[in-house]
Amino acid sequence: MNGADVLCDVLLANDVTVCFANPGTSEMHFVAALDRKPQMRCMLGLFEGVVTGAADGYARMTDRPAATLLHTGPGLANGLANMHNARRARTPMINIVGDHASYHLPLDAPLTSDIEGLAAPMSNWVRRIAGPDDVQRATEAAFRASLTPPGVTTLILPADAAWGGADPAAPGKVVLAPPPAIDMDAVREIAAAIRAAPGRVGMVLRGRAARADPLEIAGQISTGSDVRLFSEVLIARMQRGRGRVAPTRIPYPIDAAIAVLRDIDVLVLVGGNEPVAFFAYPGKPGRLVREDCQVLTLAAHGQDLHAALEALRDELGVRPSQPTLFATAFPDEPTPSGGLTEDAIALSVARKLPDNAIVCDEAVTSARRFFALSAFAAPHDYMMGTGGSIGGGIPMATGAAIACPDRKVINLEADGSGMYTVQGLWTQAREDLDVVTIVFSNRTYAILHGEMRNVGVNAIGENARRMLDLDHPALDWVSLAKGMGVEAARADTCERFDALLDSALSRRGPFLIEAVI
Repeated sequence: MNGADVLCDVLLANDVTVCFANPGTSEMHFVAALDRKPQMRCMLGLFEGVVTGAADGYARMTDRPAATLLHTGPGLANGLANMHNARRARTPMINIVGDHASYHLPLDAPLTSDIEGLAAPMSNWVRRIAGPDDVQRATEAAFRASLTPPGVTTLILPADAAWGGADPAAPGKVVLAPPPAIDMDAVREIAAAIRAAPGRVGMVLRGRAARADPLEIAGQISTGSDVRLFSEVLIARMQRGRGRVAPTRIPYPIDAAIAVLRDIDVLVLVGGNEPVAFFAYPGKPGRLVREDCQVLTLAAHGQDLHAALEALRDELGVRPSQPTLFATAFPDEPTPSGGLTEDAIALSVARKLPDNAIVCDEAVTSARRFFALSAFAAPHDYMMGTGGSIGGGIPMATGAAIACPDRKVINLEADGSGMYTVQGLWTQAREDLDVVTIVFSNRTYAILHGEMRNVGVNAIGENARRMLDLDHPALDWVSLAKGMGVEAARADTCERFDALLDSALSRRGPFLIEAVI
Protein backbone atom coordinates (compact mmCIF):
# COMPACT_ATOMS: atom_id res chain seq x y z
CA MET A 1 0.00 0.00 0.00
CA ASN A 2 1.21 3.48 -0.81
CA GLY A 3 0.19 7.01 0.18
CA ALA A 4 -2.17 7.33 -2.77
CA ASP A 5 -4.08 4.24 -1.62
CA VAL A 6 -4.42 5.69 1.86
CA LEU A 7 -5.77 8.95 0.45
CA CYS A 8 -8.42 7.08 -1.55
CA ASP A 9 -9.39 4.97 1.46
CA VAL A 10 -9.88 8.02 3.69
CA LEU A 11 -12.06 9.72 1.07
CA LEU A 12 -14.21 6.63 0.57
CA ALA A 13 -14.56 6.04 4.32
CA ASN A 14 -16.12 9.50 4.50
CA ASP A 15 -18.48 9.02 1.55
CA VAL A 16 -16.44 11.08 -0.90
CA THR A 17 -17.24 8.82 -3.85
CA VAL A 18 -16.81 11.14 -6.86
CA CYS A 19 -13.56 12.51 -8.27
CA PHE A 20 -13.57 15.09 -11.06
CA ALA A 21 -10.17 14.92 -12.66
CA ASN A 22 -7.68 16.27 -15.16
CA PRO A 23 -4.46 14.55 -14.09
CA GLY A 24 -0.85 14.75 -15.23
CA THR A 25 2.43 12.91 -14.62
CA SER A 26 2.73 13.86 -10.94
CA GLU A 27 -0.65 12.29 -10.25
CA MET A 28 -0.16 8.93 -11.96
CA HIS A 29 0.20 7.01 -8.71
CA PHE A 30 -3.03 8.53 -7.46
CA VAL A 31 -4.70 7.65 -10.78
CA ALA A 32 -3.48 4.05 -10.33
CA ALA A 33 -4.88 4.02 -6.79
CA LEU A 34 -8.23 5.28 -8.05
CA ASP A 35 -8.17 2.48 -10.60
CA ARG A 36 -8.00 0.02 -7.71
CA LYS A 37 -11.07 1.57 -6.04
CA PRO A 38 -14.19 0.79 -8.11
CA GLN A 39 -16.34 2.50 -5.44
CA MET A 40 -14.92 5.84 -6.59
CA ARG A 41 -16.60 7.32 -9.69
CA CYS A 42 -14.03 9.21 -11.74
CA MET A 43 -15.06 11.86 -14.28
CA LEU A 44 -12.64 13.41 -16.75
CA GLY A 45 -12.94 17.10 -17.56
CA LEU A 46 -11.09 18.39 -20.62
CA PHE A 47 -10.26 21.63 -18.79
CA GLU A 48 -9.65 22.21 -15.11
CA GLY A 49 -12.35 24.89 -14.96
CA VAL A 50 -14.83 22.15 -15.88
CA VAL A 51 -13.42 19.96 -13.10
CA THR A 52 -13.76 22.54 -10.31
CA GLY A 53 -17.10 23.88 -11.61
CA ALA A 54 -18.56 20.37 -11.74
CA ALA A 55 -17.38 19.69 -8.18
CA ASP A 56 -19.14 22.91 -7.16
CA GLY A 57 -22.43 21.88 -8.79
CA TYR A 58 -22.19 18.41 -7.26
CA ALA A 59 -21.61 19.74 -3.75
CA ARG A 60 -24.42 22.30 -3.97
CA MET A 61 -26.89 19.49 -4.64
CA THR A 62 -25.53 16.90 -2.18
CA ASP A 63 -24.21 19.08 0.68
CA ARG A 64 -21.07 16.97 0.70
CA PRO A 65 -17.76 17.37 -1.10
CA ALA A 66 -16.47 15.73 -4.21
CA ALA A 67 -12.75 15.46 -4.84
CA THR A 68 -10.96 17.09 -7.72
CA LEU A 69 -7.62 15.99 -9.13
CA LEU A 70 -5.47 18.75 -10.65
CA HIS A 71 -1.95 18.78 -12.08
CA THR A 72 0.56 20.99 -10.26
CA GLY A 73 0.30 24.78 -10.10
CA PRO A 74 -0.71 25.49 -13.70
CA GLY A 75 -3.50 22.89 -13.58
CA LEU A 76 -4.74 24.40 -10.32
CA ALA A 77 -4.54 27.88 -11.88
CA ASN A 78 -6.78 26.75 -14.74
CA GLY A 79 -9.41 25.74 -12.18
CA LEU A 80 -9.22 28.81 -9.92
CA ALA A 81 -12.13 30.75 -11.45
CA ASN A 82 -14.69 28.12 -10.50
CA MET A 83 -12.98 27.50 -7.16
CA HIS A 84 -13.69 31.18 -6.57
CA ASN A 85 -17.38 30.64 -7.40
CA ALA A 86 -17.47 27.62 -5.07
CA ARG A 87 -15.82 29.57 -2.25
CA ARG A 88 -18.39 32.34 -2.66
CA ALA A 89 -21.18 29.74 -2.74
CA ARG A 90 -19.68 28.24 0.43
CA THR A 91 -19.86 24.75 -0.97
CA PRO A 92 -17.56 21.96 0.23
CA MET A 93 -14.79 20.83 -2.11
CA ILE A 94 -11.57 18.85 -1.67
CA ASN A 95 -9.00 19.76 -4.33
CA ILE A 96 -6.11 17.31 -4.59
CA VAL A 97 -3.22 18.99 -6.41
CA GLY A 98 -0.30 16.83 -7.44
CA ASP A 99 3.22 18.24 -7.18
CA HIS A 100 6.77 17.19 -7.89
CA ALA A 101 8.44 14.81 -5.49
CA SER A 102 9.68 16.83 -2.52
CA TYR A 103 13.35 16.24 -3.32
CA HIS A 104 12.80 17.40 -6.92
CA LEU A 105 11.52 20.86 -5.99
CA PRO A 106 14.98 22.44 -5.42
CA LEU A 107 15.86 21.71 -9.07
CA ASP A 108 13.20 24.22 -10.22
CA ALA A 109 11.86 22.01 -13.02
CA PRO A 110 9.53 23.71 -15.54
CA LEU A 111 6.27 22.96 -13.68
CA THR A 112 7.56 24.05 -10.29
CA SER A 113 5.39 26.81 -8.81
CA ASP A 114 4.05 28.24 -5.56
CA ILE A 115 0.99 26.03 -5.27
CA GLU A 116 0.16 27.28 -1.77
CA GLY A 117 0.27 30.87 -3.03
CA LEU A 118 -2.00 30.05 -5.96
CA ALA A 119 -4.49 28.08 -3.86
CA ALA A 120 -4.80 30.36 -0.85
CA PRO A 121 -7.01 33.15 -2.30
CA MET A 122 -9.58 30.66 -3.63
CA SER A 123 -9.49 28.20 -0.72
CA ASN A 124 -10.67 28.30 2.87
CA TRP A 125 -7.93 25.84 3.90
CA VAL A 126 -4.64 24.70 2.29
CA ARG A 127 -2.17 22.03 3.41
CA ARG A 128 0.80 20.22 1.86
CA ILE A 129 1.15 16.52 2.72
CA ALA A 130 4.50 15.98 4.45
CA GLY A 131 5.01 12.35 3.37
CA PRO A 132 3.32 8.94 3.15
CA ASP A 133 2.82 8.76 6.91
CA ASP A 134 1.02 12.13 6.88
CA VAL A 135 -1.52 11.24 4.20
CA GLN A 136 -4.25 9.91 6.49
CA ARG A 137 -4.05 12.81 8.96
CA ALA A 138 -3.92 15.42 6.20
CA THR A 139 -6.82 13.94 4.23
CA GLU A 140 -9.00 13.65 7.31
CA ALA A 141 -8.17 17.28 8.13
CA ALA A 142 -9.09 18.33 4.59
CA PHE A 143 -12.43 16.54 4.82
CA ARG A 144 -13.18 18.09 8.21
CA ALA A 145 -12.23 21.55 6.96
CA SER A 146 -14.46 21.18 3.90
CA LEU A 147 -17.54 20.81 6.11
CA THR A 148 -16.93 22.87 9.29
CA PRO A 149 -18.19 25.23 8.02
CA PRO A 150 -18.57 24.13 4.38
CA GLY A 151 -15.93 25.54 2.09
CA VAL A 152 -13.14 24.90 -0.41
CA THR A 153 -10.07 22.97 0.74
CA THR A 154 -6.86 22.28 -1.17
CA LEU A 155 -4.59 19.35 -0.36
CA ILE A 156 -1.18 19.26 -2.07
CA LEU A 157 0.08 15.74 -2.80
CA PRO A 158 3.82 15.49 -3.62
CA ALA A 159 4.56 12.58 -5.90
CA ASP A 160 6.82 10.86 -3.36
CA ALA A 161 4.07 11.06 -0.74
CA ALA A 162 1.79 9.31 -3.24
CA TRP A 163 4.16 6.53 -4.28
CA GLY A 164 5.87 6.08 -0.89
CA GLY A 165 5.07 2.99 1.12
CA ALA A 166 2.53 3.43 3.90
CA ASP A 167 1.07 1.22 6.57
CA PRO A 168 -2.40 -0.07 5.71
CA ALA A 169 -4.94 2.49 6.82
CA ALA A 170 -8.04 1.74 8.80
CA PRO A 171 -9.81 5.05 8.36
CA GLY A 172 -13.14 5.67 9.99
CA LYS A 173 -15.70 8.43 9.76
CA VAL A 174 -14.31 11.82 10.61
CA VAL A 175 -16.22 13.25 13.55
CA LEU A 176 -17.48 16.75 12.79
CA ALA A 177 -18.09 19.36 15.45
CA PRO A 178 -21.78 20.20 15.95
CA PRO A 179 -22.93 23.64 14.83
CA PRO A 180 -22.74 26.38 17.47
CA ALA A 181 -25.73 26.91 19.72
CA ILE A 182 -28.31 29.50 18.72
CA ASP A 183 -27.43 32.96 20.01
CA MET A 184 -30.61 33.77 21.92
CA ASP A 185 -29.40 37.29 22.70
CA ALA A 186 -29.29 37.93 18.94
CA VAL A 187 -32.73 36.36 18.54
CA ARG A 188 -34.22 38.64 21.21
CA GLU A 189 -32.49 41.74 19.80
CA ILE A 190 -33.82 41.03 16.30
CA ALA A 191 -37.33 40.29 17.55
CA ALA A 192 -37.33 43.65 19.34
CA ALA A 193 -36.09 45.42 16.21
CA ILE A 194 -38.84 43.78 14.13
CA ARG A 195 -41.52 44.87 16.58
CA ALA A 196 -40.16 48.43 16.56
CA ALA A 197 -40.21 48.83 12.75
CA PRO A 198 -43.25 46.99 11.33
CA GLY A 199 -43.28 46.90 7.56
CA ARG A 200 -39.75 48.32 7.33
CA VAL A 201 -37.78 45.16 8.10
CA GLY A 202 -36.09 43.03 5.47
CA MET A 203 -34.61 39.55 5.86
CA VAL A 204 -31.95 38.17 3.49
CA LEU A 205 -31.94 34.36 3.27
CA ARG A 206 -28.91 32.50 2.03
CA GLY A 207 -27.44 29.00 2.07
CA ARG A 208 -29.52 26.37 3.83
CA ALA A 209 -31.97 29.09 4.88
CA ALA A 210 -33.06 29.10 1.22
CA ARG A 211 -34.31 25.50 1.35
CA ALA A 212 -38.03 24.78 1.36
CA ASP A 213 -38.53 24.11 5.09
CA PRO A 214 -36.58 27.13 6.42
CA LEU A 215 -38.23 29.27 3.75
CA GLU A 216 -41.61 28.22 5.07
CA ILE A 217 -40.61 29.36 8.56
CA ALA A 218 -39.34 32.65 7.12
CA GLY A 219 -42.67 32.97 5.31
CA GLN A 220 -44.52 32.56 8.61
CA ILE A 221 -42.37 35.32 10.12
CA SER A 222 -43.02 37.46 7.05
CA THR A 223 -46.82 37.26 7.23
CA GLY A 224 -47.01 37.20 11.01
CA SER A 225 -44.66 40.12 11.68
CA ASP A 226 -44.68 42.10 8.41
CA VAL A 227 -41.11 41.28 7.34
CA ARG A 228 -40.04 41.43 3.70
CA LEU A 229 -38.01 38.47 2.42
CA PHE A 230 -35.07 38.81 0.03
CA SER A 231 -32.47 36.62 -1.59
CA GLU A 232 -29.00 37.79 -2.48
CA VAL A 233 -28.19 38.94 -6.02
CA LEU A 234 -26.31 35.71 -6.79
CA ILE A 235 -27.98 32.60 -5.41
CA ALA A 236 -25.98 29.51 -4.47
CA ARG A 237 -29.06 27.30 -4.24
CA MET A 238 -32.73 28.00 -3.56
CA GLN A 239 -35.67 25.62 -3.52
CA ARG A 240 -38.31 27.41 -5.50
CA GLY A 241 -41.63 26.99 -7.33
CA ARG A 242 -45.33 26.59 -6.59
CA GLY A 243 -46.12 25.92 -2.94
CA ARG A 244 -42.84 27.42 -1.74
CA VAL A 245 -42.11 30.81 -0.23
CA ALA A 246 -40.57 33.07 -2.88
CA PRO A 247 -38.20 35.78 -1.60
CA THR A 248 -37.58 38.80 -3.81
CA ARG A 249 -34.17 38.69 -5.44
CA ILE A 250 -32.15 41.86 -4.85
CA PRO A 251 -31.49 43.20 -8.37
CA TYR A 252 -28.03 43.27 -9.92
CA PRO A 253 -28.28 46.83 -11.35
CA ILE A 254 -27.23 49.13 -8.53
CA ASP A 255 -29.97 51.74 -8.97
CA ALA A 256 -32.67 49.08 -8.93
CA ALA A 257 -31.12 47.40 -5.87
CA ILE A 258 -30.98 50.67 -3.94
CA ALA A 259 -34.62 51.35 -4.84
CA VAL A 260 -35.73 47.92 -3.60
CA LEU A 261 -34.01 48.40 -0.22
CA ARG A 262 -34.67 52.14 0.20
CA ASP A 263 -37.49 51.71 2.74
CA ILE A 264 -35.72 49.10 4.86
CA ASP A 265 -34.84 50.35 8.35
CA VAL A 266 -33.68 46.98 9.71
CA LEU A 267 -32.00 44.29 7.61
CA VAL A 268 -31.71 40.81 9.14
CA LEU A 269 -29.08 38.46 7.72
CA VAL A 270 -29.62 34.69 7.79
CA GLY A 271 -26.61 32.73 6.52
CA GLY A 272 -24.95 35.54 4.61
CA ASN A 273 -23.34 38.96 4.64
CA GLU A 274 -24.80 42.38 4.00
CA PRO A 275 -25.51 42.72 0.25
CA VAL A 276 -23.37 45.35 -1.45
CA ALA A 277 -22.95 46.73 -4.95
CA PHE A 278 -21.17 44.37 -7.31
CA PHE A 279 -18.78 47.12 -8.45
CA ALA A 280 -17.95 50.70 -7.55
CA TYR A 281 -19.58 53.25 -9.85
CA PRO A 282 -18.77 56.97 -10.02
CA GLY A 283 -21.04 58.94 -7.71
CA LYS A 284 -22.90 55.88 -6.39
CA PRO A 285 -22.67 54.18 -2.96
CA GLY A 286 -21.14 50.76 -2.34
CA ARG A 287 -23.72 49.80 0.27
CA LEU A 288 -27.22 49.04 -0.99
CA VAL A 289 -29.04 49.90 2.24
CA ARG A 290 -29.22 53.40 3.68
CA GLU A 291 -26.39 54.42 5.99
CA ASP A 292 -28.83 54.59 8.91
CA CYS A 293 -30.20 51.08 8.27
CA GLN A 294 -29.62 48.72 11.21
CA VAL A 295 -28.00 45.48 9.94
CA LEU A 296 -28.33 42.49 12.29
CA THR A 297 -27.16 38.88 11.96
CA LEU A 298 -29.52 36.15 13.13
CA ALA A 299 -27.17 33.28 12.24
CA ALA A 300 -24.05 32.95 10.11
CA HIS A 301 -22.83 30.37 7.60
CA GLY A 302 -22.09 27.11 9.39
CA GLN A 303 -24.74 27.65 12.06
CA ASP A 304 -28.11 25.92 12.23
CA LEU A 305 -30.14 28.37 10.14
CA HIS A 306 -33.33 26.32 10.35
CA ALA A 307 -33.22 26.31 14.16
CA ALA A 308 -32.37 30.02 14.26
CA LEU A 309 -35.44 30.87 12.19
CA GLU A 310 -37.60 28.67 14.42
CA ALA A 311 -36.25 30.45 17.49
CA LEU A 312 -37.02 33.87 15.99
CA ARG A 313 -40.53 32.78 14.99
CA ASP A 314 -41.17 31.58 18.54
CA GLU A 315 -39.73 34.73 20.12
CA LEU A 316 -42.04 36.82 17.94
CA GLY A 317 -45.02 34.75 19.02
CA VAL A 318 -45.81 33.69 15.45
CA ARG A 319 -47.71 30.40 15.30
CA PRO A 320 -46.31 27.58 13.13
CA SER A 321 -49.83 27.43 11.67
CA GLN A 322 -49.56 31.07 10.52
CA PRO A 323 -50.87 31.24 6.92
CA THR A 324 -48.06 31.83 4.44
CA LEU A 325 -48.24 33.40 1.00
CA PHE A 326 -47.19 30.94 -1.68
CA ALA A 327 -46.87 31.49 -5.40
CA THR A 328 -49.70 29.79 -7.29
CA ALA A 329 -50.72 30.27 -10.93
CA PHE A 330 -48.69 31.97 -13.66
CA PRO A 331 -49.57 35.55 -14.56
CA ASP A 332 -52.19 35.66 -17.31
CA GLU A 333 -50.00 36.23 -20.36
CA PRO A 334 -50.52 35.16 -23.97
CA THR A 335 -48.19 32.52 -25.36
CA PRO A 336 -45.46 34.37 -27.31
CA SER A 337 -45.21 33.78 -31.05
CA GLY A 338 -43.01 34.89 -33.91
CA GLY A 339 -39.41 35.99 -33.47
CA LEU A 340 -37.70 34.58 -30.39
CA THR A 341 -37.01 36.94 -27.47
CA GLU A 342 -35.41 36.66 -24.04
CA ASP A 343 -38.80 37.00 -22.32
CA ALA A 344 -40.35 34.33 -24.54
CA ILE A 345 -37.60 31.87 -23.57
CA ALA A 346 -37.97 32.65 -19.86
CA LEU A 347 -41.74 32.20 -19.99
CA SER A 348 -41.56 28.98 -21.97
CA VAL A 349 -38.96 27.38 -19.68
CA ALA A 350 -40.85 28.39 -16.54
CA ARG A 351 -44.13 27.00 -17.86
CA LYS A 352 -42.63 23.73 -19.08
CA LEU A 353 -40.20 23.08 -16.21
CA PRO A 354 -40.61 19.47 -15.00
CA ASP A 355 -41.27 18.66 -11.35
CA ASN A 356 -38.09 18.45 -9.28
CA ALA A 357 -35.86 19.87 -12.01
CA ILE A 358 -32.58 21.65 -11.32
CA VAL A 359 -31.98 25.01 -13.00
CA CYS A 360 -28.41 26.28 -13.39
CA ASP A 361 -28.60 29.91 -14.52
CA GLU A 362 -25.62 31.58 -16.18
CA ALA A 363 -27.58 33.53 -18.76
CA VAL A 364 -26.76 36.67 -16.75
CA THR A 365 -28.71 39.53 -18.38
CA SER A 366 -30.68 37.47 -20.88
CA ALA A 367 -32.63 35.31 -18.38
CA ARG A 368 -33.31 37.94 -15.73
CA ARG A 369 -37.10 37.52 -15.99
CA PHE A 370 -36.89 33.78 -15.42
CA PHE A 371 -36.25 34.06 -11.68
CA ALA A 372 -39.46 35.99 -11.04
CA LEU A 373 -41.43 33.59 -13.24
CA SER A 374 -39.86 30.56 -11.55
CA ALA A 375 -41.92 31.29 -8.42
CA PHE A 376 -44.93 29.96 -10.39
CA ALA A 377 -43.12 27.00 -11.98
CA ALA A 378 -43.10 23.39 -10.78
CA PRO A 379 -41.03 22.87 -7.59
CA HIS A 380 -37.33 22.88 -8.45
CA ASP A 381 -33.84 23.85 -7.29
CA TYR A 382 -32.31 27.06 -8.66
CA MET A 383 -28.55 27.82 -8.73
CA MET A 384 -26.33 30.57 -10.11
CA GLY A 385 -22.65 31.39 -10.30
CA THR A 386 -21.99 33.18 -7.02
CA GLY A 387 -18.57 34.74 -7.39
CA GLY A 388 -19.06 36.69 -10.61
CA SER A 389 -16.48 34.52 -12.39
CA ILE A 390 -18.03 33.45 -15.67
CA GLY A 391 -17.78 29.97 -17.08
CA GLY A 392 -19.56 28.20 -14.23
CA GLY A 393 -22.86 27.29 -15.89
CA ILE A 394 -22.00 24.27 -18.07
CA PRO A 395 -19.75 22.66 -15.42
CA MET A 396 -22.24 23.37 -12.61
CA ALA A 397 -25.00 21.67 -14.59
CA THR A 398 -22.64 18.75 -15.24
CA GLY A 399 -21.91 18.27 -11.55
CA ALA A 400 -25.58 18.66 -10.59
CA ALA A 401 -26.56 15.96 -13.09
CA ILE A 402 -23.97 13.58 -11.64
CA ALA A 403 -25.23 14.32 -8.12
CA CYS A 404 -28.90 13.83 -9.06
CA PRO A 405 -29.11 11.41 -12.01
CA ASP A 406 -32.88 11.01 -11.63
CA ARG A 407 -33.59 14.74 -12.07
CA LYS A 408 -33.72 16.89 -15.22
CA VAL A 409 -31.12 19.65 -15.28
CA ILE A 410 -31.77 22.84 -17.28
CA ASN A 411 -28.76 25.08 -17.96
CA LEU A 412 -29.64 28.66 -18.97
CA GLU A 413 -26.39 29.76 -20.58
CA ALA A 414 -25.09 32.98 -22.11
CA ASP A 415 -23.13 32.45 -25.31
CA GLY A 416 -20.11 34.46 -24.14
CA SER A 417 -19.95 32.78 -20.74
CA GLY A 418 -20.47 29.33 -22.21
CA MET A 419 -17.34 29.59 -24.33
CA TYR A 420 -15.17 29.67 -21.21
CA THR A 421 -15.96 26.05 -20.37
CA VAL A 422 -17.63 24.65 -23.49
CA GLN A 423 -15.55 21.49 -22.95
CA GLY A 424 -18.03 20.51 -20.24
CA LEU A 425 -20.43 19.43 -22.99
CA TRP A 426 -18.00 16.62 -23.80
CA THR A 427 -18.22 15.31 -20.23
CA GLN A 428 -22.02 15.48 -20.44
CA ALA A 429 -21.92 13.37 -23.60
CA ARG A 430 -19.41 10.90 -22.22
CA GLU A 431 -21.42 10.35 -19.02
CA ASP A 432 -24.83 10.55 -20.81
CA LEU A 433 -26.01 13.22 -18.39
CA ASP A 434 -29.61 14.43 -18.47
CA VAL A 435 -28.87 18.11 -19.15
CA VAL A 436 -30.71 20.49 -21.47
CA THR A 437 -28.48 23.46 -22.28
CA ILE A 438 -30.24 26.57 -23.60
CA VAL A 439 -27.78 29.05 -25.07
CA PHE A 440 -29.03 32.64 -25.31
CA SER A 441 -27.28 33.44 -28.58
CA ASN A 442 -27.23 37.22 -28.78
CA ARG A 443 -23.61 37.20 -30.03
CA THR A 444 -22.42 39.80 -27.58
CA TYR A 445 -21.34 40.31 -23.98
CA ALA A 446 -24.63 42.06 -23.25
CA ILE A 447 -23.82 42.62 -19.60
CA LEU A 448 -20.73 44.62 -20.53
CA HIS A 449 -22.75 46.90 -22.79
CA GLY A 450 -24.85 47.64 -19.71
CA GLU A 451 -21.75 48.18 -17.58
CA MET A 452 -20.43 50.71 -20.08
CA ARG A 453 -23.62 52.70 -19.56
CA ASN A 454 -23.36 52.27 -15.79
CA VAL A 455 -19.96 53.98 -15.75
CA GLY A 456 -21.30 56.82 -17.92
CA VAL A 457 -20.18 55.76 -21.41
CA ASN A 458 -23.17 56.01 -23.77
CA ALA A 459 -21.44 56.06 -27.16
CA ILE A 460 -19.52 52.86 -28.00
CA GLY A 461 -16.95 53.13 -30.79
CA GLU A 462 -15.38 50.49 -33.00
CA ASN A 463 -12.57 49.48 -30.63
CA ALA A 464 -14.97 49.00 -27.72
CA ARG A 465 -17.51 47.18 -29.88
CA ARG A 466 -14.86 44.72 -31.05
CA MET A 467 -14.13 43.87 -27.38
CA LEU A 468 -17.80 43.41 -26.46
CA ASP A 469 -19.41 41.67 -29.47
CA LEU A 470 -19.12 38.08 -30.70
CA ASP A 471 -20.49 38.44 -34.23
CA HIS A 472 -17.41 38.38 -36.50
CA PRO A 473 -17.45 35.43 -36.87
CA ALA A 474 -20.68 34.39 -35.18
CA LEU A 475 -20.45 31.42 -32.84
CA ASP A 476 -22.12 28.28 -34.18
CA TRP A 477 -23.33 26.52 -31.05
CA VAL A 478 -24.99 23.67 -32.91
CA SER A 479 -21.69 22.71 -34.51
CA LEU A 480 -19.78 23.24 -31.25
CA ALA A 481 -22.16 20.95 -29.36
CA LYS A 482 -22.15 18.25 -32.01
CA GLY A 483 -18.36 18.38 -32.06
CA MET A 484 -18.46 17.58 -28.34
CA GLY A 485 -20.90 14.70 -28.88
CA VAL A 486 -24.08 16.50 -27.77
CA GLU A 487 -27.13 16.57 -30.02
CA ALA A 488 -28.18 20.15 -30.79
CA ALA A 489 -30.55 22.30 -32.82
CA ARG A 490 -31.18 26.00 -33.45
CA ALA A 491 -34.35 28.05 -32.85
CA ASP A 492 -35.07 31.62 -33.93
CA THR A 493 -38.86 31.61 -33.47
CA CYS A 494 -40.98 30.98 -30.39
CA GLU A 495 -42.73 28.08 -32.10
CA ARG A 496 -39.47 26.35 -33.00
CA PHE A 497 -38.06 26.89 -29.50
CA ASP A 498 -41.16 25.42 -27.85
CA ALA A 499 -41.02 22.36 -30.08
CA LEU A 500 -37.31 21.77 -29.35
CA LEU A 501 -37.79 22.24 -25.62
CA ASP A 502 -40.72 19.80 -25.58
CA SER A 503 -38.59 17.25 -27.39
CA ALA A 504 -35.58 17.74 -25.10
CA LEU A 505 -37.70 17.42 -21.97
CA SER A 506 -39.43 14.28 -23.20
CA ARG A 507 -36.23 12.26 -23.56
CA ARG A 508 -33.16 11.52 -21.51
CA GLY A 509 -29.62 12.62 -22.24
CA PRO A 510 -27.77 15.80 -23.13
CA PHE A 511 -29.30 18.21 -25.64
CA LEU A 512 -28.43 21.80 -26.56
CA ILE A 513 -30.74 24.45 -27.98
CA GLU A 514 -29.13 27.48 -29.56
CA ALA A 515 -31.76 30.17 -29.00
CA VAL A 516 -31.01 32.98 -31.46
CA ILE A 517 -32.28 36.27 -30.04
